[in-house]
Amino acid sequence: MAGKRIIMMGPPGGGKGTQAKRIQDRYKVVQLSTGDMLRAAIATGSPVGKQAKSVMDAGKLVSDDVLIAMIDERIDQPDCANGFILDGFPRTIPQAEGLERLMAKKGLKLDAAIEVRVPDEKLLERLTGRFTCAKCGEGYHDKFKLPKKAEVCDVCGGTQFSRRSDDNADTVKTRLKAYHEQTAPLLPFYERKGVLKVVDGDREMSLVFADLERILGL
Repeated sequence: MAGKRIIMMGPPGGGKGTQAKRIQDRYKVVQLSTGDMLRAAIATGSPVGKQAKSVMDAGKLVSDDVLIAMIDERIDQPDCANGFILDGFPRTIPQAEGLERLMAKKGLKLDAAIEVRVPDEKLLERLTGRFTCAKCGEGYHDKFKLPKKAEVCDVCGGTQFSRRSDDNADTVKTRLKAYHEQTAPLLPFYERKGVLKVVDGDREMSLVFADLERILGL
């Protein structure tokens, strides 16, 4: 999979992060999330990291220019030579245009912008039923994955579990609405470029992964 450069899009709870990690693990293509990149840039104290930290310390959102500069810095690192997967970026047309300019400057091209699509009602069911072991972080679900022994973690034997405060129906609906509003313009943008691919994410993970492998010519 030499040199594959991919954008993964998808709603919260749709499984895009899980699929991106599977591609990374199997094909050694680096999964890049803006959150992880921000934390790493701040930790290393790079110029971009210092700029991002001062913005975040002031309680403001990091600008598109800073995010693009951070991606610019990151994809020059040796581990990106075999390609990369941008997970959760771009979210808007200005970000997509900034990324396009950056890649053109480096003589790189985007191989695919993939949306892992799942109906909202299924996402609502997935997200509102999630809970994790408070001790080891193992994930469970009220409907899809209960512990083998009631109220005991399969992995570490812990008996305390927690739920994310934002995994309630109202918050999930708000997050989905924001996703659709942000992402809707990106789909025709990448369709015009001839790189948009849509995958049905409402299936077994192995079937979704097989589709991704086929799309990417793996």
